[in-house]
Amino acid sequence: MKFSKSHLLNLAMIVALIATAVVGHHFSPLLLPKADVTGAADPGCDLQRRACAATLPQGHMKLSITPRPIPFLQPLRVEVTVSGIEARKVEVDFAGESMSMGYNRSELTASGSGRYGGETSLPVCVSGGMTWVATVIIETDRQRIAVPFRFDVGH
Repeated sequence: MKFSKSHLLNLAMIVALIATAVVGHHFSPLLLPKADVTGAADPGCDLQRRACAATLPQGHMKLSITPRPIPFLQPLRVEVTVSGIEARKVEVDFAGESMSMGYNRSELTASGSGRYGGETSLPVCVSGGMTWVATVIIETDRQRIAVPFRFDVGH
């Protein structure tokens, strides 16, 4: 059986897409933003219902995304509150857990007393539903802390 160049190219693209999906799904921690310290959200965290907290080595943080439930393609208000550490910069990076949705990171604006806020939106997923990872990135003078929060949209 002889294959044309276009058939072989199509087959190679399909294999590459499958490999990317498998690698992305099984190695999603490798895709988290670079950090010196990686924290974990408190058990039972559900960003679709309420703000979620995390304990950091030197303090605490809380992430809130509104409106709830979290929609696609609509403005989202993102708020982070940090206590016990002096943050120089706070960002939130949104990534699809099983599918690359492109670069989607927002730097939040300080509003005093450890509060940071900003607006963003989530792109729509062609499959209709997506598990997202919102990683809060806190930069201090000495380290970069990343805390991932998982949540589903459109399921």
